[in-house]
Amino acid sequence: MATNDSNANLPDDIATLSYEQAIAALEAIIDKIESGEIGLEDSVKAYERGRLLKEHCRRILDRAEKQVSELTPNGTDADESSGAAGAV
Repeated sequence: MATNDSNANLPDDIATLSYEQAIAALEAIIDKIESGEIGLEDSVKAYERGRLLKEHCRRILDRAEKQVSELTPNGTDADESSGAAGAV
């Protein structure tokens, strides 16, 4: 298991994936299940892996959102804080 707190309970092979890699793996699982290429037991295993991939993606997005909000003063849009709002 991964030792990073934000990736606790995720297998290392999932915890080390980038967002893009995790999304691609999740899409491949969805395609396999929807196509009927795999049996019931393998579908259940694939579903569980997909759930873990989704959780990993959610954590990455949450971290990115937190970083953006920390970089933006008072939680305002960067364009608004620079006076560029409405200058479209």
